[in-house]
Amino acid sequence: MRKLVALIFVFGLAIFFGHELMAQDATGAATGPQGFQLVKKYFIDGGWGFMSFVLVTLIFGLAFAIERIITLSIASTNTDKLMAKIDDHLKSGDVSGAMEVCKATPGPSASVLYEGLRNVKKGPDAVEKAIVSYGSVQMGLLERGLVWIALFIALAPMLGFMGTVIGMIGAFDNIEASGDLSPSVVAGGIKVALLTTVFGLIVAIILQILYNYIVSKIDGITQKMEESSFGLVDLLSSYNIFGK
Repeated sequence: MRKLVALIFVFGLAIFFGHELMAQDATGAATGPQGFQLVKKYFIDGGWGFMSFVLVTLIFGLAFAIERIITLSIASTNTDKLMAKIDDHLKSGDVSGAMEVCKATPGPSASVLYEGLRNVKKGPDAVEKAIVSYGSVQMGLLERGLVWIALFIALAPMLGFMGTVIGMIGAFDNIEASGDLSPSVVAGGIKVALLTTVFGLIVAIILQILYNYIVSKIDGITQKMEESSFGLVDLLSSYNIFGK
């Protein structure tokens, strides 16, 4: 996890500092900032005071989101194939073989099924209790880190709004100091105020999309885990393996 955070942090710095702010056209003449360069220019114009905090929320939010996506992708198991293999062993009453299949298969579904098979000799109630208990543990592992992503989603726009308030205060300070209400006096402060809000909202939108994707992945894994658990109990009942 620490390596992932460090890599994303270095990558972010490389993006922001590794390019020039001015793009060159085909003739070599300097043109205004374009594309990502324009975004970076506005980021810098927003002031490093609050913009750096917004950037940190993006980097750490992405770190947690990418870690969850990778973990959930690894945890995704083809439950149909797993149940078919377990069925092959249970037909002959080979509970140990079915347990070995679960042990060799990565993912929460296989772990839950293994715990259920481990309690076959204690009867159906013990199997169901083991599945429910260990299923709760696996759910906690799947949802680990989501609270931090949610925190960064809430924090990014709040930092942006705080930067907006501070920028507006600065604009009014300029008006008070100069005694003039001309656009040139207040434009700078208002621009900074609006830019912090924009980037805070952009960060929140990016992380919210990733958060919803992660939640949908967890829901899918949970549904497969429940279906395979019910399927295991049905198999054990149909082959009359309980208590053997």
